[in-house]
Amino acid sequence: MPLGLGRRKKASPLVENEEAEPIRAGLNVQGMDGLDGGVVGMGEGAASEGLPPPHSSMRPRLIFHTQLAHGSPTGRIEGFSNVRELYAKIGEAFGIPPAEVMFCTLNTHKVDMDKLLGGQIGLEDFIFAHIKGQRKEIEVYKGEDALGLTITDNGAGYAFIKRIREGSVIHQIQVINVGDMIESINGHRLIGCRHYEVAKMLKELPKGKEFTIKLVEPLKAFDMISQRSGGSRSASGVQLGTGRGTLRLRSKGPATVEELPTAFEEKAIEKVDDLLESYMGIRDSELAATMVELGKDKKNPDEFAEALDETLGDFAFPDEFVFDVWGAIGDAKVGRV
Repeated sequence: MPLGLGRRKKASPLVENEEAEPIRAGLNVQGMDGLDGGVVGMGEGAASEGLPPPHSSMRPRLIFHTQLAHGSPTGRIEGFSNVRELYAKIGEAFGIPPAEVMFCTLNTHKVDMDKLLGGQIGLEDFIFAHIKGQRKEIEVYKGEDALGLTITDNGAGYAFIKRIREGSVIHQIQVINVGDMIESINGHRLIGCRHYEVAKMLKELPKGKEFTIKLVEPLKAFDMISQRSGGSRSASGVQLGTGRGTLRLRSKGPATVEELPTAFEEKAIEKVDDLLESYMGIRDSELAATMVELGKDKKNPDEFAEALDETLGDFAFPDEFVFDVWGAIGDAKVGRV
């Protein structure tokens, strides 16, 4: 991906308002080891080819407390290195098939997309698993170019709605909600598709015509509130969301305990995420974190571009985007972001 010296006009977004924002499935970002305050990193997106899961003796001996978001006793899970393994452990704890888990939120049972479990889990975070509820099939008339959806995925092959823009086509359809999993569009099954693939399909639907979308909503809670409130603190007295570290989950290699991002990394990740939305119509903080990790020690943009090609070549980032990301990382280093 040679960059050259010239700057080209910004490329047209791959996807515009139908944005995509995955819970990455593990991009193999190297992190700092050490158990004194770390993060568990998990990847999102559809499953990717990787090495066999590491032997259990190689995995961090960390125990997390979890509940089903619609209400359940508190379970304890450990020994997972990626999203699929996490869902399998949740399934074991509650006696449900792992495929029933749609997504997880941290420290809240609500369908709060700001608390969505991404590539990292705080060492003392409480995990709430949202499982499949009612299925619904809806005819939608696409009266505008953009439907007003932001799409993410769960790291195990399910794409779902993360945001609905106010006043948009979808916003006017009351039965479509944030958290709904997109099962199919016009009969095309989307289980296993990446977020950006689903967003692109929505963007390419012809304006002025109807399409059929099949959704699955998270199982709703009714009289389970008191049960949940009782589970907000684990039996061992662990406070929710107070961990100083995180666990990073990967599809390749063992999960690692890492320190929280530095101020520079947080600023750079935020700016790179903005650039992803500007150029490609997607938002993905974990992808942005991977790009910052790849670029923070590189000496020039060509080295950075080569690293992106090796690790994230499937995205085919345009040269001008790579150049702007390099600039954003540099600005964050010197405090200009």
